[in-house]
Amino acid sequence: MNFKSNDLKEFRKSKGVLIDVRSPEEYYKGHMPNSISIPIFNNEERSIIGKKYKNSGRENAVREGFKIIENKIDKIINKFILIKKEFHISTIDKTANDTNIKIYCARGGMRSQSMLWLLEKFHYPCITLNGGYKTYRNWVLNIFKDRQKIIVIGGKTGTRKTKILEKLKALGYQILDFENLANHRGSSFGGLGMKEQPTNEQYENLIAEDLNKFNKKKIIFVEAESANIGKNRIPHELYKQMKNSKRIEIIRNEKIRIKELINTYSKYKKNDLKESVLKITKRLGPQRTKSAINSIDNEDWENVCKSVLDYYDRCYEHELKDKKDVNVLDMNLRSDYEIINEIIKIISI
Repeated sequence: MNFKSNDLKEFRKSKGVLIDVRSPEEYYKGHMPNSISIPIFNNEERSIIGKKYKNSGRENAVREGFKIIENKIDKIINKFILIKKEFHISTIDKTANDTNIKIYCARGGMRSQSMLWLLEKFHYPCITLNGGYKTYRNWVLNIFKDRQKIIVIGGKTGTRKTKILEKLKALGYQILDFENLANHRGSSFGGLGMKEQPTNEQYENLIAEDLNKFNKKKIIFVEAESANIGKNRIPHELYKQMKNSKRIEIIRNEKIRIKELINTYSKYKKNDLKESVLKITKRLGPQRTKSAINSIDNEDWENVCKSVLDYYDRCYEHELKDKKDVNVLDMNLRSDYEIINEIIKIISI
């Protein structure tokens, strides 16, 4: 078997369709973004081979693996035929960089090399990743150690921080959107209307990919967040940088904030809103919880917001009190673009 493989830099640079041949369980836990899962072994088969390796040694485990593959070669090849059609992969011009099938497994060993050998018999131009997904994960974790030029945009719930960041992005500024990558807005209501969150490992992969695209000499704007966003957690090294970065604090009065929250959350089902309130019952206390639940039933959205804002505001003020290097923007009646102009002035100083 021809054990040829590329290092991560060359592998990432090479154009082509990216294939993950690990088990579905491994893929779900974390994978290279934009990769397609075509597992050589399912979860049960992988477990069987692992036990065989542990109890009978490598040679017997390899034999067991080949027995399993033998019974599914046609199925695997048919999947690659579909990929070939979808991505217009040429099996004639093997020198073209944009025709590669890029294959990786856990450590760049038997699974990816077996797939490479099989596909080359059918004249598919393939490359594999030296060190596999393990090498990629090391790259991800090392990125968080790099020094970034971060500006944190802060403000209490309802100050339109996310929308301001979106508009900064539209103007060409670098934005690292933790909430968008996590599929969560960061509060007990944060999962409403959102897709399933990624695993924390996959969340780290997504953040690393965005950081890698950025110009390290330019500012990266982020929203002020707690370390946890739903079930996801901002990588420790990166979060530590955020805590020590310059912060721009947007202030808007309660009336404006409540209007923003009503526009955002009143469209969701009452039962979903109630569940979100009940998640923070211990923190709200029985009276405010009851008031919020009754207000949801009565569609008194202003009172719902007032019932929970006090809790969120106190949490926010506690988190903010020890912050240094904070620029405060009191922007009650200002538009988003007026706020953005003030932000640009601050970062230009």
